[in-house]
Amino acid sequence: MINKPSGTVGDGSKGSSRRNFIKTTTGFVAAGAAVPQKDVRSGDSIDSPKRVLIVVGPSGHPPGTHEVAAGGRLMKHSLEHMENLPGVQTDVVEGWPSKTSRDSASTIVFIGDLFPPNRLPNPQQNLIDLDEMMGRGVGIVCIHYATGLLGKDVKPDGDHPLLRWMGGYFANRSCPHHESFARIFSKATIAPAEPGHPIARGWNEFTLRDEPYFNNYFGGDGNEQASSVTAIATSMLPPEAPKPETVAWCTERSDGGRGFAVVMPHYYKNWRDEDLRRLILNGIVWSAKIEVPSGGVATQTPNLADFDPQAV
Repeated sequence: MINKPSGTVGDGSKGSSRRNFIKTTTGFVAAGAAVPQKDVRSGDSIDSPKRVLIVVGPSGHPPGTHEVAAGGRLMKHSLEHMENLPGVQTDVVEGWPSKTSRDSASTIVFIGDLFPPNRLPNPQQNLIDLDEMMGRGVGIVCIHYATGLLGKDVKPDGDHPLLRWMGGYFANRSCPHHESFARIFSKATIAPAEPGHPIARGWNEFTLRDEPYFNNYFGGDGNEQASSVTAIATSMLPPEAPKPETVAWCTERSDGGRGFAVVMPHYYKNWRDEDLRRLILNGIVWSAKIEVPSGGVATQTPNLADFDPQAV
């Protein structure tokens, strides 16, 4: 399958903006090289630029919801314009990435309807490619429905590589072992669950209309999160029988890699929310083994229309 890369924002008409988006970034996207840093959690020395690879999968949701292609472009723009963390390189592809892109990635970010490696052509080979990346300690991030798997994707007991790579997933109602739930809540309050974790830096409790999935799947033993999994954000769901549900989590894998999942945003307009956006960007940065700034990743509020959504 031919990859369809997306690039940076243009400064002309919408058409020229779209054409500029279609250029994959290949060099530094912020002035100056990344300053060598040390990741205080892993001890890894960061003495070379990190590259984030964003993979946009298929989506059939109506305009204004999911907007996975626009969301991919928005994440790219935000990562390239972090005010307190310059020099991170970012690529976006629609379709399965080339070996060159996979080999150069520090972390791979998925956005789409369900887990894109299982929805794109040649899923078995996609998972083999991804397994090779994970074996090298590459990070993995899934946004909203990209955390999801169908019953036909998993073994009868719910096993799937994503459970190990990312620590958990959204189990679609077709799954034989577990059912996670997707509902729109007019006011869902999202709270930090582990304030001391780097991903929690700089964002506060926030409330928004969205679809934070709940009863997500973390494993076979009473659906308890493994010791390597950390809840990053929780929400008291559902309102009629509230209990703390994990809506963002991360894991540090035995292969040295990191996984991060966040089950929002459903509505494209919610990328405007600074706390949600910082939560997501912090998670991506952390998954790439870059030290998250003390106040979290700082970005300007994006103009959502710049990224060619079907609707805002």
